[in-house]
Amino acid sequence: MIDLTIPKRKRNYIPQDLEMKWDNLAPLLNELLTRQIDDVAGLETWLKNKSELEEALEEDFAWRYIKMTCNTANEALVKEFQYFATEIEPKIAPFTNQLNQKLVSSDYIDQLDADKYFVYLRGVRKALEIYREENIALFTKLQVAQQRYQSITGAMSVVINEQEYTLEQAANFLKDTNRSIRENAWETIQQRRMVNKDELNILFDELIVMRNQVGVNAGFENYRDYMFQALGRFDYTPQDCYDFHQAIEEEIVPILKEQADKRAELLGLKVLKPWDQEVSTSGKPALKPFQNGQELIDKSITCFNAIDPKLGQMLSVMKENNLFDVESRKGKAPGGYNYPLAETGAPFIFMNSANSLRDLTTMIHEGGHAVHTFLNANLELNDFKHCPSEVAELASMSMELMSMDHWSVYFDKEEDLIRAKKEQLIDVLKTLPWVAVIDKFQHWIYTNIGHNAADREEAFKQIYTTFGGGFSNWEDQEAIFGNTWQKQLHLFEVPFYYIEYAIAQLGAIAIWKNYKENPEKALQQYLNALALGYTKPMDVIYETAGIKFDFSVDYVKELASFVKNELDKLG
Repeated sequence: MIDLTIPKRKRNYIPQDLEMKWDNLAPLLNELLTRQIDDVAGLETWLKNKSELEEALEEDFAWRYIKMTCNTANEALVKEFQYFATEIEPKIAPFTNQLNQKLVSSDYIDQLDADKYFVYLRGVRKALEIYREENIALFTKLQVAQQRYQSITGAMSVVINEQEYTLEQAANFLKDTNRSIRENAWETIQQRRMVNKDELNILFDELIVMRNQVGVNAGFENYRDYMFQALGRFDYTPQDCYDFHQAIEEEIVPILKEQADKRAELLGLKVLKPWDQEVSTSGKPALKPFQNGQELIDKSITCFNAIDPKLGQMLSVMKENNLFDVESRKGKAPGGYNYPLAETGAPFIFMNSANSLRDLTTMIHEGGHAVHTFLNANLELNDFKHCPSEVAELASMSMELMSMDHWSVYFDKEEDLIRAKKEQLIDVLKTLPWVAVIDKFQHWIYTNIGHNAADREEAFKQIYTTFGGGFSNWEDQEAIFGNTWQKQLHLFEVPFYYIEYAIAQLGAIAIWKNYKENPEKALQQYLNALALGYTKPMDVIYETAGIKFDFSVDYVKELASFVKNELDKLG
């Protein structure tokens, strides 16, 4: 019988029952700061002890965040999250900086294994370079302010046919074959978003001011340039992003325009409106790959087992230990995530399922992150597990594509399976221009300081139009068109975390291409790459996965052509 328990990891430095209160944490941090280190072995022990404390802190914060997002209406849970954000994090930040200084000034740092610690020490030195004490209070204010986005959007619901739905649930009506039902649902959802338009604009203006100040304090011209350093983007520049946007516009947008024209023809429409993009062109009802959250979890375990039994066991461990919250409900924060529990060594998957195909891919996506978490669990230092998003999203997006060969577990009929694969591949391509829109929009936001909400809306419309505007006709819907950006939580909560999706999507296509040619080899390369955590530079991790870290026009063209050919094979 397979053991599905998660063994409790033994603490060697901090107390087993450490309560996360500042009075308990300060002595541990002071001990690390004042400890005498006499040789390289002592330095490595010190690093492990520091890492153990960091793991415990991260997991405590993780649970506060998870519980709050599962129930944004619970004031006690919100306060517990805010306690950590306002009373613990700001006090830890100066210690973190001092501990980093202690490390880089150690007499024994040059005796550390250069290959093993290169990436970690590079990141520590960058953190020291951009650290400013005056930013600590700003980070605290930002943490609290960003949470307001969840409270506002988590409370959104609509009434359709005299029944209340979350926006995620209501979106299922956009797949209805009756066009008037789709239009009514779309307008109902958008009008609900418009109710909070001004409130979210005011919030965003506040965030921009604080973020810009963070960048200026750290000696940068703007927050964009600060974030490129803070995110550890050692492998590409803002100009590379602009070039990537251009490649997507040239190579991906025409393919999607062709697909949109085909969609209009199959639906018998002269023009596509925004509510025509999700309905199946087969004339059949929306695919229902599962009936409820529990079935989604169980079928996904079966799917992962078919790829490799070790992967299925990872999800089984999560199910056994109640590490899922997947169904949409009012009061729950929007979106989905896989949150690693640093000390436990397993993750928590959160999502808003409304029993759609998109929810299937979200589960597989977050399941890819979960696999990554398990593979990194036993790395020696906590910082070795902190992968850049270009690597983290490679784990999730590759799983979406590799899993497709095993989607029969979700679909009884071959025609439904083919439909699902076609929709997924079109979504893969559609990801790229939307990522380019959001990324280019962020570059504009933070390099055009002093703009107002109207300027921002106009800039978004121009950028979105460049990349196809969702390949819909927005006539008579201009206000909603200009406000579409507000649905993207990354803009509010994790600024500049978005281009990674496009970089990783390219990588995922390349891994899938390898997988189609040699499944066993490609899967092993993928797992080997994930198991590295962030102990190697990004290009080495991609190389280990059997692919290139590249987003040039030629590479985009090559991989787009591959996806288009696979789409054509499906008919």
